[in-house]
Amino acid sequence: MKRKYKNLCKPIKIGNVTFRNRMFSAPMSGAEITPECTIGSKSTAFYELRAKGGAAAVTVSELMVHPPTDASHAYHLNTQTVGSVASFTYTADAIKRHGAVASVEFSHSGQYAGTYLLDKSRKEAMTQYGPSEGTRPDGLPVTPLTRTQIKEIVQSYYDNAKLAKLCGFEMIMVHGGHGWLINQFLSPYFNHRTDEYGGSLENRVRFAREALAAVREAVGPGFPIEFRMSGSEMFDGGYGLDEGVRIAQAVEDLVDLFHVSAGSYKFGFSITHPSMFREHGCNVFLAEEIKKHVSKPVATVGGLNDPKMMDELIGSGRVDAVVMGRALLADPELPNKVMENREDEIVRCLRCFVCMAERGATQTRRCSVNPLIGREWEGMDLLPARKKKKVLIVGGGVAGLEAAVTAARRGHDVTLCEKSDSLGGILKCEQAIDFKHEMYELGITLERQARLEGVKIRLNTEVTAEYAEQENADAVIIAVGSSPIVPPLPGIDGENVVIVNDYYKEKEKVKGDEVIVLGGGLAGCESAIHLARDGKKVHLIEMRKELAPDANIRHRPILLKELEEQKVVCHMGYQGLRVTEEGVFCMADGQEVMVPGSSVICAVGQRARADVAEKLLDSAPVVKRIGDCIRPANICMAVYQGYHAAMDI
Repeated sequence: MKRKYKNLCKPIKIGNVTFRNRMFSAPMSGAEITPECTIGSKSTAFYELRAKGGAAAVTVSELMVHPPTDASHAYHLNTQTVGSVASFTYTADAIKRHGAVASVEFSHSGQYAGTYLLDKSRKEAMTQYGPSEGTRPDGLPVTPLTRTQIKEIVQSYYDNAKLAKLCGFEMIMVHGGHGWLINQFLSPYFNHRTDEYGGSLENRVRFAREALAAVREAVGPGFPIEFRMSGSEMFDGGYGLDEGVRIAQAVEDLVDLFHVSAGSYKFGFSITHPSMFREHGCNVFLAEEIKKHVSKPVATVGGLNDPKMMDELIGSGRVDAVVMGRALLADPELPNKVMENREDEIVRCLRCFVCMAERGATQTRRCSVNPLIGREWEGMDLLPARKKKKVLIVGGGVAGLEAAVTAARRGHDVTLCEKSDSLGGILKCEQAIDFKHEMYELGITLERQARLEGVKIRLNTEVTAEYAEQENADAVIIAVGSSPIVPPLPGIDGENVVIVNDYYKEKEKVKGDEVIVLGGGLAGCESAIHLARDGKKVHLIEMRKELAPDANIRHRPILLKELEEQKVVCHMGYQGLRVTEEGVFCMADGQEVMVPGSSVICAVGQRARADVAEKLLDSAPVVKRIGDCIRPANICMAVYQGYHAAMDI
């Protein structure tokens, strides 16, 4: 077989271990941490799914090596906690039985202790330890570690490495980046010590070397040690790439694989985890430069999900391997699909941050495009339905397509009817916005999957009650979506107004250098950013006092910062009165004012097509409503409802 992406698919030997390909699963927090800080069964299944999907290595995250000075609610590995060693052993087994290398990440939060505590108020009662005395950005004081404590922490790296190897792990990742403790010692911003652990680079790297040496002593020669580092801290006062190279060189003799990331906790979340506003592969240059100066293999990470790009990175010699996190949440089968030349079936990560937002908001693990995440323990394979049924899907948006694909995979006879001449629903609107193009591609991918699964697709077909009755389906899933809200303002029907849903079809109507976006929700804010990037002076009008309240807690701060950087003029507390060719007249603080702009994008929200859905409620013995026709929400909700509606039939 000729593999299309031969560089990605090629095995690599690191230490004495051979990895089946060059696609590694990044350390990601699992779905469950028990009260005893062990790996729960849900998390074991979470990690196993990526191994089953073909990743060469799967890294469990995060094992906090020294609870007395860290106390974060993450994994602990010790013989004193009942179930600890067993949970790590079962997890390593679950990863290895699918041919992946089981790895575990060793971390210490340092002055960011408490990051993973469910009760955030407990951080204030904890001692925050770091290299030097100081104050955290949130005002909590930092206590410098003593030499005795440093020696205890180094010993804990040794103890945990011994146990991890005993449990069956075949590689250990030492986390030395992102502002955690090792990085705090490396960083001139955090480290102001005057002893042998501070000052010169040789001194600042001493703690990292001692930790790595302790791990090596515990695991022996040939056992792979991966060092995760920030190639550059990417903020004023931190170290840059030149010093990142010197750090790599200073520890190279103790490391088998460099895992080069970027940025620092609290100083660049969207750099460490590139947002949709940043280019794919934006951090590759860090790994590429470090690779020029070391002899050990180097891996890159950050927003990578395109097989062609990743294959070229390896083929050109810029890096030796790629590490993916969110991409393997969106599609755990990505490595298998690459190996089997099925790259056109990959469900791409949207970089929407639902996975990380839910982690912080609800302590769960979710993914917008993969409803199995967090529920892997319920079963990783779709089981056939007990009885084959005739299923009619009404609506070809993301909810309807997900339902159709899932129902067909379970063996049902599925027909999907779409009123318009193409599938994708509201996702079609995203094709005109470059940083949201993967949302548009999601519709294309789901359509491709539906056709591969044998779903009968009927375009330009409106389903009425009479049509549904003639179909005589056993089950009908209604996914007719929503329609844009158009406020009854004078002039809103003018030639200079484009409804946001139609922007991809009517871009030429947006004329002039100064434009207005009416509506400051998520869709309006992202439209404003797009237009500003396109060279327009953008005015954003919002009647509320806050922007994008419908954005998740991870995406929203990045979105607001992007609005600021793109110099979008935000008019808060402005209520639209009428639209003219010169702009939009608004009421603000009791005064009538005009916001100038020759073109207007109307993005004030969506309304459920509940009236259409209600007409079909008696169209089959089993009828289910899903997606925006219940209540306009987001892709995540549409995918989840589509998947589970099909699972219930």
